[in-house]
Amino acid sequence: MKMHSDIEIAQAATLKPISKIVAKLNLKTKDLIPYGHYIAKISAKCVQALQSKADGQLILVTAISPTPAGEGKTTTTIGLADALNQVLADKGQQAMVCVREPSLGPVFGLKGGATGGGYSQVVPMEDVNLHFTGDFHAITSANNLLAALIDNHLYQGNLLDIDPASITWRRCMDMNDRALRNITLHSKDKNGQSYTRQTGFDITVASEVMAIFCLASSLEDLQARLGKIQVGFTTTKTPVYACNLQAEGAMAALLKNAFQPTVVQTLAHTAALVHGGPFANIAHGCNSVIATRTALKLADFVVTEAGFGADLGAEKFIDIKCRKTGLRPAAVVLVATVRALKYHGGVEVTQLNQENLTALKVGMANLDKHLQNLQQHFGLKVIVAINHFASDTEAEIDLLQTATNHLGVNAIVCKHWAQGAAGAIDLANEVLDVIAHKKDNFRLLYPDEMPLLQKIQTIAEKIYGASQVELTVNAQMALITLEKNYSHFPVCIAKTQYSFSSDPSLRGAPTGHALQVRELRLSRGAEFIVVICGDIMTMPGLPSQPASERIGVNQAGIITGLS
Repeated sequence: MKMHSDIEIAQAATLKPISKIVAKLNLKTKDLIPYGHYIAKISAKCVQALQSKADGQLILVTAISPTPAGEGKTTTTIGLADALNQVLADKGQQAMVCVREPSLGPVFGLKGGATGGGYSQVVPMEDVNLHFTGDFHAITSANNLLAALIDNHLYQGNLLDIDPASITWRRCMDMNDRALRNITLHSKDKNGQSYTRQTGFDITVASEVMAIFCLASSLEDLQARLGKIQVGFTTTKTPVYACNLQAEGAMAALLKNAFQPTVVQTLAHTAALVHGGPFANIAHGCNSVIATRTALKLADFVVTEAGFGADLGAEKFIDIKCRKTGLRPAAVVLVATVRALKYHGGVEVTQLNQENLTALKVGMANLDKHLQNLQQHFGLKVIVAINHFASDTEAEIDLLQTATNHLGVNAIVCKHWAQGAAGAIDLANEVLDVIAHKKDNFRLLYPDEMPLLQKIQTIAEKIYGASQVELTVNAQMALITLEKNYSHFPVCIAKTQYSFSSDPSLRGAPTGHALQVRELRLSRGAEFIVVICGDIMTMPGLPSQPASERIGVNQAGIITGLS
């Protein structure tokens, strides 16, 4: 039987008008700002009116360390929400999805889109994966407006006495383009005085404006945070902020419409808020606070996700997003696949479809470490979702379930990619059972008052299994400065997603390694310190065979090859 691609499945679906989707959440047409028939923003007025309602239960979906084979975390998030709605149908309760927007960088690069897969997708798939409602373009514009204002200030006479060499603010674009990583600007002021400075571009989803957008609790908070951005120093070492350039008002104006959460639907017509999109290997990897809080007011159960493995996305979800907002998950679903665990057990990608119980047993160390982290360090109740692939054998599934049960956790086989909601019913029932019997043992990994270096060491040693942290001279110097004024900030580790370590080649659950810290960056408006480790880049590059090579538009105007 021919297996249809994700885009073929999405294009064959019959969508419902978005007004009918949100009617189940007791929203009216007047609460929406429509972007066509199937996409809408929820108005700021409606979001504000919802604040007096009680919150639903928050379910966090995370995963083992990702591999080139793919784990299906977003697919599981969507499949679980759809299955919850089937289970809850007779109880008068609702579940909904709350996830990030895809970045064009991965869409045209290696990873592809981020709307789920198979029969567990958010739709319209092409729109969500491409320009959507233009939110990322607005974020890019706001970021680059500040960059333009800085350079214009220098040109117009530099009344603030900004030292050009101290400017840390970089431009951004939502595309993988390694040629833009490092740029030398040769400029002149209006009197003809020349100066040169080093700068570059980051990808939009790694920018501080994206982080601020996703952590702000209101438009007022958004504008205030934008004004707090530090862009550089004067020649006398006084910090210069965006508010000194009177930039925050115009930046917030560019973001006003984008800041309203966007609602779409799944293939099973579950409402889905898709809003914001910081990378989890560089930024904090969670959808916007405003969307999460809105979803919790609208639904009894909200299924959200944190990017990449639990060592990155889930840790940042808890230690940054939950710390700043008071949010706390009622249950955590840890997505694993037989294929990925065999990869962590030493099998190469080309051999993953072959049964290998020995490698699977070795690779279980990765799953075990993630479970330990979530349970012991964060006090969370975890369910393992085994995202099923056709190549999985009964012996492999049995080994994985038995080994997971020995760790005191239930592992549920899920077939939502092929079966949609029906393939995740067992997972939905298990999640509801866990929530019904949960005890509140939730905790953060470290306190605010812990020194910055100790925060980095705590994550490295407890979450990553490292024995030490090694800082470059540049990072050491930055740490001394940051510790004076920002020691109370959480840290946002930017490292490879493919390993617990800062070395992507170390699979499984390595121990005794050193976390290599290359650089520290202050995100003053987002209120965290970015800790850049190993070879991670804030502007990714394209692979040798980009996904863009497969994408096109046919004579009927239908997009093909998108995944």
